[in-house]
Amino acid sequence: MAAQFTSPSDYDNDPAFVLHRGGKLEVRSTVPVRDADDLSLAYTPGVARVCTAIAERPELAHDYTWTSKVVAVVTDGTAVLGLGDIGPAASMPVMEGKALLFKQFADVDSVPIALDCTDTEAIIETVIRLAPSFGGINLEDISAPRCFEIEDRLRAALDIPVFHDDQHGTAIVALAALRNAARLIGKPLSDLRAVVAGAGASGVAVTRILLNAGIGDIAVSDSKGLIYAGRDGLNPIKQRLAADTNRAGLKGSTEEALRGADVFIGLSGSTVQESCVATMSDDAIVFALSNPTPEVHPEVARRHAKVVATGRSDFPNQINNVLAFPGIFRGALDVRAHSITEGMKLAAADALADVVGDDLSAEYVIPSPFDERVAPAVVAAVAAQARAEGVNRI
Repeated sequence: MAAQFTSPSDYDNDPAFVLHRGGKLEVRSTVPVRDADDLSLAYTPGVARVCTAIAERPELAHDYTWTSKVVAVVTDGTAVLGLGDIGPAASMPVMEGKALLFKQFADVDSVPIALDCTDTEAIIETVIRLAPSFGGINLEDISAPRCFEIEDRLRAALDIPVFHDDQHGTAIVALAALRNAARLIGKPLSDLRAVVAGAGASGVAVTRILLNAGIGDIAVSDSKGLIYAGRDGLNPIKQRLAADTNRAGLKGSTEEALRGADVFIGLSGSTVQESCVATMSDDAIVFALSNPTPEVHPEVARRHAKVVATGRSDFPNQINNVLAFPGIFRGALDVRAHSITEGMKLAAADALADVVGDDLSAEYVIPSPFDERVAPAVVAAVAAQARAEGVNRI
């Protein structure tokens, strides 16, 4: 990457560097400080009265500070986009971008935090200590399999929403798109057999949400082939996957599993040959989601599949996390939910799918991130589901 730029002037000629100069975020006051009276209320002595009240009744912090409406965007820089383990400093442009998207798409304030540690215990302890300053925790770009334990333990330890977007954001949007793709081909989810390539953070989460949504059967593959009960060398996460998936007992490769399959979801960075896509069922559905290079080029996939989606913005049906995470946090924060449940994720997927409505077509199974109906629909569905499950505080 560094070899692309030989002098500082090269950065000034690249529009991405020009946009990022000085960062993409700032903090602005929500109250005026025009004179001594304003100052005495915003700071000392007036602030002391508010502090004293919160010390006596800690729940007042939700009303008299910003904590209940701000999210921490936390990373350790170990799995950043397609760049891998680039460290905390290099991850900051992505975390700033995440915070920008929170604000742009759902008016959620957030603070990017890049941690200079990769030890699981250290990350968990650090986030727990930071948590009193925030209303929610968005985990970002933390490598698997550590990300699963980190999220699970933080969810158990904290009474605010904890959400690993690399897992659940992708899963929610993929489910929404698959619901509409299934509607287009005239099959319920329960009649579909799916193959997921990739058993990392997003692959596991997509598989789990599809199981919860009632997919007919689903087989998952990793770098060693299909995951099945009894396969040697499975870590605990994959052992649980093996127990819950692949009812057909398939063994071998991803390509072998694709024969007659209705759905392929690629989250692995691997390559699937056109000849393998051609062996899928009639009206097949292909979600080739690896970025920047999909597992199979969408134009190639369309020769054999009814619906094709990618993670890229230059092709139809982009599976983009920004369709989910801003609205999910906005909905959770609005009702002061103490967690984001599986039911809330499913509700978000349903709401997102419903935005497409009667405009459904092979090239429109998921709305654009710039569709102004998206965030309000997701917010309302998530908030309503939180109240239905009793995880709300207001």
